[in-house]
Amino acid sequence: MKLSIVIPVYNEETTLRDILQRVRETPFDKEIIMVDDCSQDGTRAILKELEGDEDLKILYHDVNQGKGAALRTGFQHAAGDVVLIQDADLEYDPGEYPILIEPIQKGLADVVYGSRFKGARMARVHLYWHQMANGFLTWLSNMMTNLNLSDMETCYKVFKREVLEGIELKSNRFGFEPEITAKIARKRLNGKRVRIYEVPISYYGRDYADGKKIGWKDGVAAIWHILRYNLFS
Repeated sequence: MKLSIVIPVYNEETTLRDILQRVRETPFDKEIIMVDDCSQDGTRAILKELEGDEDLKILYHDVNQGKGAALRTGFQHAAGDVVLIQDADLEYDPGEYPILIEPIQKGLADVVYGSRFKGARMARVHLYWHQMANGFLTWLSNMMTNLNLSDMETCYKVFKREVLEGIELKSNRFGFEPEITAKIARKRLNGKRVRIYEVPISYYGRDYADGKKIGWKDGVAAIWHILRYNLFS
């Protein structure tokens, strides 16, 4: 089984080398796809230094479009049997890939979400209202999809590649999370609903002073995306 790890990157010069090292240390046959979404700090210079590395595919956006757009670009270049999303900051631990991949390896799942709220192994205590917003958005999404996820907004989403085939993604920013959730909830493989599992993960959340990018406007937009992709799609 080959793993394609898609990493959207925007202004992550302080964490980029560290996250790349951690991903490389994971015990899988893998390719690493990094998509720079027109970073304005030193991120692009670091990526230019890495361009010759055989395990990397490095792609560039000439205009900043958002996380969803970067993931679309990465998915188009993924050649692995399984596709995993990894943020370029240090909020999520690549050392937990075996936990995320296990339900797929055992033949139980087609999609796996890593939940920060399902008995997480280790989680930073901070940003109460951020967690409340995540809970509300997950609840609203679940009502529309008839799923019982505990963390729809998580970064860690893992897909068999055939799940992504035929899904047309449109969201450019953080609307990707409710959009992909709505669309895999309707997806069929061999005439059957896609099997979705959750596993608990650790979460080392950043403050906004540390470079966290998602804000309240993205939360409001997420409500629209939940309604759009479930009711009007």
